[in-house]
Amino acid sequence: MLVRVKPGAQLSGAEQEFVECLRSYPSAALAMIDLQVGDRQIDAVIWTPRGLTVLEVKGFRRRQSGILSIAADSPWKISDADADLDEPSGSPSDRLEHGISAVKTTLERALLDPGHVCGAVVLVPFRGAVVRPSRTNLRPGLDVVVGNVADATELRIYLEGFSAGPRKWTADRVIGDCTALGLAELAPSRADLVAAGFEQVAQESPSVIPRPPKPRVDPMPGVPTKRHSYAGWAVVGLAIVGMLAVIGVIANSLAHDSSHPKPQETSVTPTTTPPPTSYHACWPFQQDC
Repeated sequence: MLVRVKPGAQLSGAEQEFVECLRSYPSAALAMIDLQVGDRQIDAVIWTPRGLTVLEVKGFRRRQSGILSIAADSPWKISDADADLDEPSGSPSDRLEHGISAVKTTLERALLDPGHVCGAVVLVPFRGAVVRPSRTNLRPGLDVVVGNVADATELRIYLEGFSAGPRKWTADRVIGDCTALGLAELAPSRADLVAAGFEQVAQESPSVIPRPPKPRVDPMPGVPTKRHSYAGWAVVGLAIVGMLAVIGVIANSLAHDSSHPKPQETSVTPTTTPPPTSYHACWPFQQDC
């Protein structure tokens, strides 16, 4: 990370600890420390390839450890005691919001797009003191981060991920922002920014994010695949259709048989008619008469 401190700046112990943290980070970023923007004194402005954030750095006047609780309308606390911060006059969140507004307004007046300007209050406890949680949220885009040289992980995570947008802050754009904020003499060269990790050309966000292809899974022996399942269901469907067709034919036949009954056949026994007898005159004592 590139760190630039205004010449002649009188940094507090917490601010010196904060600068030491920044110098140890390998992140692609530029940090400007102790700058005057308009009528506002700002502790730090940091650019990354994805955006910029304004930081308000606060140390402690005594060693305090415990659970951090913050509120917009009441003093911040460490466990049951008030947080004994440096320069306790005024709310740190109010000072931070004023600094964010000053930076954004200055860039807009210079006809530059500031994007979404984030901000954070950085609490720097004494080394060995533990304050948790290490990061909490005041509102979207406004965080409170705890960090010192001995416990700087959460601060680094914040600086590397406070903005999830595309890499639109190129080296030229960062130089333009620094010039608008009156930091042209303090800003690094374009070559230094490119070497630090800034792009030369802005990356545009794709209009349609391609979906990754589904991994092909080879079927295991003995385990039915979707294709086998579909074939099985097709066979079952054809069998059911065939059964319904047979039942329909049988039902149709029965309906026709019951609506047109056949007449019953009666057996008639023919009667035999005896042959006609002829009359013969018989004479007395005539044979066969």
